[in-house]
Amino acid sequence: MTLDASPRLAMQAPALPAIVIGGYLGSGKTTLVNRLLRAANGERLGVLVNDFGDVAIDAALIEARDGDVLSLAGGCVCCSFGADLVGALRTLAQRDPPVDRIVIETSGVALPRAVAQTARLAPAIAVEAIIVIADGETVRRRARDRYIGEMVLQQLREADLIVLNKLDLVAAAGESSDVEAVRTWLQQIAAGVPIVDATHADVAPALALEPPAAAAARVTDAALSPLRRRSMRISNGGNMPAAERFDCATLDCGSGVDVAALAGTLVEPIYGVLRAKGIVRDRSGAWHAIQTVGARACISQPPSASDPRAGRLVVIGLRGRLDVPALARAIGVAPG
Repeated sequence: MTLDASPRLAMQAPALPAIVIGGYLGSGKTTLVNRLLRAANGERLGVLVNDFGDVAIDAALIEARDGDVLSLAGGCVCCSFGADLVGALRTLAQRDPPVDRIVIETSGVALPRAVAQTARLAPAIAVEAIIVIADGETVRRRARDRYIGEMVLQQLREADLIVLNKLDLVAAAGESSDVEAVRTWLQQIAAGVPIVDATHADVAPALALEPPAAAAARVTDAALSPLRRRSMRISNGGNMPAAERFDCATLDCGSGVDVAALAGTLVEPIYGVLRAKGIVRDRSGAWHAIQTVGARACISQPPSASDPRAGRLVVIGLRGRLDVPALARAIGVAPG
């Protein structure tokens, strides 16, 4: 089956995965980066930033400094790229020991899609998604600013996933209805882009991290049990710990699926999937790595299908909005 030529669905060869984190100045990008570094859990992250002067990597994570490179806990590394992103990516991809994933934090005045397009010029780099952080307290005011408004709006429109951050400040400044007003405004500005509420950039790290095989291997029934507990739809989820705001489930795709159709289904908003990843087998018996972030789906050659957990698809969504039974019926597979 021929894949959709849309830029949000692409076939890629095995490559070093990367995510782009964008958003205006002060929105919480660095806070999110620090959270991802703490949650790497053995995965070696390579973090690229525009300028160390704008980045406050937590001191507890820094083990050594060598010129413009910070060696971080857990084998992670952070360095600046200035105007030469492609060169920095080449250097990072050649490190020994190698990094497992790259996180690119853009300047607060950069357009994340342009950064992602530049990153794709580097050999063997696969940009998985653009995550844009929005400061819930100030984003609407900045969007009206005559000097920066259009840039702020364009950053939001280029996102595959929006993290609506600082909701505690929104609630503190007015009524709880203000939170819903900001969310509704964002839905109008960036139609079809999933929005995740957050305070202090506290989102489920799995929305950004882990390769498909690792996700399928790590998500066990024991790990999922606290996430699978259902509750009423949250009205102020930004104040809840991330683990309590998300549901996660595993689908058994071992019998063979139409991989392109599966990718298209996973990004349908009706099912509430924010992130999906796994290694699945098509109807001819060939294996594919598949992942989605928001409205973007990516199918690639898997690094290995020898893991006994291959054939499983992990899906993550907001609690009360992730409709696993309907999704399983739509793609003709069974919950794991």
